[in-house]
Amino acid sequence: MISNEQVNVSEFDRFAESYEADLQQGLSLSGEDGEFFAQKRMMYLHSCLESLGITATSVLDFGCGTGGSTSLFFDLLGVNSVLGVDISEQSLQIARQRAPHRDTNFELTTSFTPASDKDLAFCNGVLHHIPLADRLESLDYMFRSLRSGGVIACWENNPYSPAARYVMSRIPFDRDAIMVWPSNLRSMLKQVGFQIVRTDYHFIFPRCLRLLRPLETPVAKMPFGAQYQVLAIRP
Repeated sequence: MISNEQVNVSEFDRFAESYEADLQQGLSLSGEDGEFFAQKRMMYLHSCLESLGITATSVLDFGCGTGGSTSLFFDLLGVNSVLGVDISEQSLQIARQRAPHRDTNFELTTSFTPASDKDLAFCNGVLHHIPLADRLESLDYMFRSLRSGGVIACWENNPYSPAARYVMSRIPFDRDAIMVWPSNLRSMLKQVGFQIVRTDYHFIFPRCLRLLRPLETPVAKMPFGAQYQVLAIRP
């Protein structure tokens, strides 16, 4: 059972109201805002699911925060339902207020019992806030939430990227986070039972060099991007 003691709940309650502004403080050097990156992540994920022939109708958004990705699951992935879980009740209150009028629910992580019925588990920038000793348990929580054949899309900031490290140093709630190495994430996913499908790196060029962004796709397997996605399947 995941415990709220695994992370500093009061810290995330404290940042709930200022989350978007704090995030933008770090992202501003890229010339883009959080919405740009959220949309791109969902578009990349949609492309991956399409290539696998997988249609996701139900989603677990693990560490959903203030619900910044909720509407994108519907608009860009075409899902039917989203369940967002988080340790911060203050963040969940904001997520409920901004949620689209569709099948969306938000619960504390400790209140939801995984039932092996979700098509997709999604987490973005969550694991680096979880203590090292508790990360396997969080991944197992997502594993148990998925049906057989369900997919986990785990996004993390790339430790190989100086840009990612600098951005995190400018964000109050990210400064003390311990980044997750791609090889370590894949290893942990395997330990809880997942089969790794692919790892891709994204977000190399800032807005001022956006004409070069088409070059990012051919080098997505190289650890250049500021973020990476590991996609894995529950057998």
